[in-house]
Amino acid sequence: MTSTWSPSSWRDKPIAQDVIYEDKVHLERVLGKLRRLPPLVSPWRSQLADVAVGKAFLLQGGDCAELFDDCSQDPISHKLSLILLMSLIILHGSRLPVVRIMRIAGQYAKPRSKPTEVVEMDARGPNGEVIKEKKEVLSFRGDNVNGYEVEERMPDPERLLGRPVQECKVQEGKVQVDEGLLPLHRHAQLHPHPAPLGLCEHAQTLEWSFSHVRSPELQKAFAGVIESLQDSLDFMRVATGGVGGNERGGSETVDLYTSHEALLLEYEEALTRPIYEPKPQSFSAPPTRPGTSSDSRSNSHVRGASASSSAGASTGLPRSPVRQRSFIPSSPVVPSSEHGAEDAAKYYNVSSHFIWIGDRTRQLDGAHVEYFRGIANPIGIKVGPTMQPEELVRVLDVVNPDRIPGKVIIIGRYGADKVDKFLPGHIDAVKATNHVVVWQCDAMHGNTKSSQTDPSLKTRHFVDVIHEITRSMEIHREKGTILGGVHLELTGEVNEDGYSVTECIGGSMELEDKDLSFNYRTHCDPRLNYEQSLDVAFLISDHLKAKRRGEAPRDILLSGLRGRTGAK
Repeated sequence: MTSTWSPSSWRDKPIAQDVIYEDKVHLERVLGKLRRLPPLVSPWRSQLADVAVGKAFLLQGGDCAELFDDCSQDPISHKLSLILLMSLIILHGSRLPVVRIMRIAGQYAKPRSKPTEVVEMDARGPNGEVIKEKKEVLSFRGDNVNGYEVEERMPDPERLLGRPVQECKVQEGKVQVDEGLLPLHRHAQLHPHPAPLGLCEHAQTLEWSFSHVRSPELQKAFAGVIESLQDSLDFMRVATGGVGGNERGGSETVDLYTSHEALLLEYEEALTRPIYEPKPQSFSAPPTRPGTSSDSRSNSHVRGASASSSAGASTGLPRSPVRQRSFIPSSPVVPSSEHGAEDAAKYYNVSSHFIWIGDRTRQLDGAHVEYFRGIANPIGIKVGPTMQPEELVRVLDVVNPDRIPGKVIIIGRYGADKVDKFLPGHIDAVKATNHVVVWQCDAMHGNTKSSQTDPSLKTRHFVDVIHEITRSMEIHREKGTILGGVHLELTGEVNEDGYSVTECIGGSMELEDKDLSFNYRTHCDPRLNYEQSLDVAFLISDHLKAKRRGEAPRDILLSGLRGRTGAK
């Protein structure tokens, strides 16, 4: 690993999940436009250090892949209101601040397991009849790269300009909870969602229906949580001076942050800017673990092992192919007269508050790790069964050499049947160092399956999702560490008649495999729907409440949410 970093130094490294553009001149013209754009967000001085030590909880969720067409009022409102409501349920049980991060305003590109796929297309037979013909085409990589329709699969640089972040009304990460912008929907399964309601103005008038919940015991448990939550919301409304107050921290204001997987490094580089900061700020008391002196920042000291100083050394760890590039290098930072000698320039990715490295792009010698090691944003690293414990430590050394508490979120995506095998080793490896990280459970990506009714449809079983979350909590408790948050693919989306999507099996509504075709809408991976997402929130709230009180979680929630699919 070289010591010199710039926003473009990743171009000298091998890159995985690359997008090949045929017209390089066109690509550079588009990147030039991106370089001239103003920042889309301001640097986030995050509360993730609090999450790392159990003083806050992290809720991250949103679409698998956003579509440009969904950047309109109703789809955005559905997403934001769902995350808000989930956070209120979790806050109520945990009594912890909830840090809300959405997969929004940037999640327009996706890695794929294969660069091409085979699709069936209509064609003309020898006698002019319509027949089905199989054709191999480029995989859909997200609206930022190519189109979903077969004839739009060629990567188009113009799509890099199509991220309509400003139009998404998520500016500066501050969202006003106002009627029409962040509505709360009442809970109804396979019935049209009723009209939106505001948060505090309607705190006493929210009417909830749990008719979708098949279990009477579970209905009673959910209703008890909501009754208590409504009382708390009413207290907040009165305590903060009623409706209409706009003081920061009052009941009318919440913080919400944007995020996406940083896959297209040309785009990320173009929106990476130097920011001058007179002095780093701390928003949390330092963790109890000792810090690291400046002379030991090159590598973590793992008990019983030695770490190589070269991330590219021959270790048998995954590497990726190299592609030569032509590019316009980023300009060096030259402090102006406005900045004193004590001021430091840090590079921030200003396309989003938080970005992460995917499980397919985290090669130690790769371009993505090289890019991430130089930015000051809080960052995430997807970690799965293929990640060796010593490799995880070395990645942490590279991307967070200053050991900033909470800067790195380790996003575990093991699968319900593998979390017991791999998570403990990763925890042990990190505990043996002086890295203070946020542990997060992505219970979606390791649990994707094919529908039995229609194998062309991907689905996820709710029982697998909650099993991975609850086992992660238990493993961390056994190890003396903290599961700080969850990372979910979810949506509050409804069809024209107001029905929730049907992409995942199970939950309190007990969706079955045969129900998937009713309202299957995803263009990529299956998402939890509105009701299933709230099921997860109730479960997490119950576990955190039990932890706070020193009790065991209520078995009724876990057994009830497993439904007819059975327990693990």
